[in-house]
Amino acid sequence: MKDEQLEQLKNEWIVEATISEIQEKLENKEITSKELVLIYLSRISEIDQSGASINSMIEVNPEALQIAAALDYERKTKGSRGALHGIPVVIKDNIDTGDKMHTSAGSLVLADSYAQEDAAVVKRLREAGAIILGKTNLTEWANFIAEDMPTGYSSRGGQTLNPYGKEFIVGGSSAGSGAAIAANLATISVGTETCGSILSPASQNSIVGIKPTVGLISRTGIIPISHTQDTAGPMARTVEDAAILLNALQGTDDKDPITLSNELLSVDFTEFLKSGGLKGKKIGIARETYFDELSQSQLTVMNTAIDKLTELGAEVIDPIVIPSTNEEWDINVLLYEFKADIEAYLKNVDSSIGVRTLSDVIQRNEQIGEKALKYGQKLFLDSNKTSGSLTDPTYLNSLEKDYYLARKQGIDAVMNQHHLDAIVFPNNIGALLPAVAGYPSITVPAGYTNEGEPVGITFSGLAYSEPTLIEIAYSYEQGTKHRVAPKL
Repeated sequence: MKDEQLEQLKNEWIVEATISEIQEKLENKEITSKELVLIYLSRISEIDQSGASINSMIEVNPEALQIAAALDYERKTKGSRGALHGIPVVIKDNIDTGDKMHTSAGSLVLADSYAQEDAAVVKRLREAGAIILGKTNLTEWANFIAEDMPTGYSSRGGQTLNPYGKEFIVGGSSAGSGAAIAANLATISVGTETCGSILSPASQNSIVGIKPTVGLISRTGIIPISHTQDTAGPMARTVEDAAILLNALQGTDDKDPITLSNELLSVDFTEFLKSGGLKGKKIGIARETYFDELSQSQLTVMNTAIDKLTELGAEVIDPIVIPSTNEEWDINVLLYEFKADIEAYLKNVDSSIGVRTLSDVIQRNEQIGEKALKYGQKLFLDSNKTSGSLTDPTYLNSLEKDYYLARKQGIDAVMNQHHLDAIVFPNNIGALLPAVAGYPSITVPAGYTNEGEPVGITFSGLAYSEPTLIEIAYSYEQGTKHRVAPKL
């Protein structure tokens, strides 16, 4: 950067800077939000689009500097709106923004699509004073187009890399949201999850990810997969920043009826940032099948993390057995709901894009050819074979079965049996159960393998148990401080 002061801040301060640290500098007039945006844009230029070429950003908001200037003026004349005033946030490219950025789900089919209005979560971010710095790459269509697509790949955005090493998977589908925050290209980010799509990139990129209870955050304006399982959620470098972001994201929305069941509307999640939060907590370790997928080095990291839980005051039950662990699952709910939900979304896409149905999207991909279909579109084809009717017995039977196995014979059963506060899974390997149940999870950096690959410890609980999970996660984070910024 030509500005030597900003260059110094970029090199010596911005890396790992938290929301509270940034707000302190903003309030003390040591930096402006406009300068903050310039610093992050410089890092995007040097690290994301050249140099290490992480390729986490699919688009930068052309109005970011102007929005930052307006928020600087507002701070000067009216004061701060709160913790997110003037804070740059990046969001996944399946979240609508009614501005000059596209919303494409990483696809070429929607590459020229501009949303007509902000998604509910974007409205809440803007109201809180956050700056939408840009949009992040993702596994295309949130990993619901092909069966063997690499995490972090999209036809429009290309391949996102893991900042800790290109030899490590980046995780997905919120790959860019994870990699960008790990690489300090923004302060915080928003990802989405249907099954593992926040937990996977968060654990792979040594950051914190919260997959909330379905109903805590509105899904209106998010390109869908499944209204039963979809949710947005915070991704950040610290539990505190994730909790601050969760405060801003949560809320009711008449257009998304499940949010009217939110039990935590009056809750300030930052009140649960307790360093002694693990004391007296009862935590079960779900080893069977879940730990089998770990390498020896990953297993060593996880076992050390489990020992630390005990050291920090938790009562650890190791192992626990989840009754439904070895059941056979199907994806009928996702296949049926995707067809219905994506066609409802496409009704609001500008007619000039020329797609209104899943069949239209499939046909357009075929017309584009290899560039759009490098990994095929088997999941699209399978979904399109369904009736599209959510009265179909196949769908309804799978929906009931999924709820039963994930809840009554899954998380509910084992937590009630042992009177647990949380269940521990490694990385995102146990993401299926809480995803299908609609229950919350939070993942926190647990350390690194001998090769330098990040490992996350994930805590899952019952519906609307976010306060307890945040207590546990914060206590573990503060007692270990495992996260180290990648060397770029």
